[in-house]
Amino acid sequence: MSARNTTIRDRHRAIIAKSEPPCALCGEPIDYTLPHLDPTAFVVDHIVPLKHGGLDVLANKQAAHRACNRAKSDRLDGGPVLRVSPMFR
Repeated sequence: MSARNTTIRDRHRAIIAKSEPPCALCGEPIDYTLPHLDPTAFVVDHIVPLKHGGLDVLANKQAAHRACNRAKSDRLDGGPVLRVSPMFR
């Protein structure tokens, strides 16, 4: 596996964040102003995890909350967060 390019990573992150989509995993809005370590902050999720052969390309990336992305981990089925996350109730 080759090393991921941080310039491309940052470019993809900016493209996704520009339209401020909701979390692709729980469906709730994302506050794009939160610090990166906040559980509800914006992160980029690989739809098909790299571990399972997913590519590090824009078409395989989506917006997610940090906590939702962590819960999904490297599962192909989306993990336990395909419903509204209890942290938002």
